[in-house]
Amino acid sequence: MSIPLDAVAAPGVAPLAPLSFERAEPTADGGATPGAAAFGRSLTTAVEDLQRLQSTSNDLAVKAVTGDLDDIHQATIASARAGVALDLMVAVRDRGVAAFTEIMRMQA
Repeated sequence: MSIPLDAVAAPGVAPLAPLSFERAEPTADGGATPGAAAFGRSLTTAVEDLQRLQSTSNDLAVKAVTGDLDDIHQATIASARAGVALDLMVAVRDRGVAAFTEIMRMQA
């Protein structure tokens, strides 16, 4: 049994929203949105979410260093979320590059 956690936020810092891969984009028939355009939107949203997470993590780290942050756990959680999101983005990039390389190898 897991306890849902609230988004990490600090005064003056926007709360963390669900990441793009945590949100479903249903269609009229109830399935996921198909097509390359939806995939492109998903990647664009994921990169924007990653930038937002890193920005929030940096803001909280600065607040922690300057002593303006009351709860260090907020900075730690934001940093961990940004790190995990970056790891996921690197893995997706690596898979995309590997797929492209394989397609090019098959055409040669």
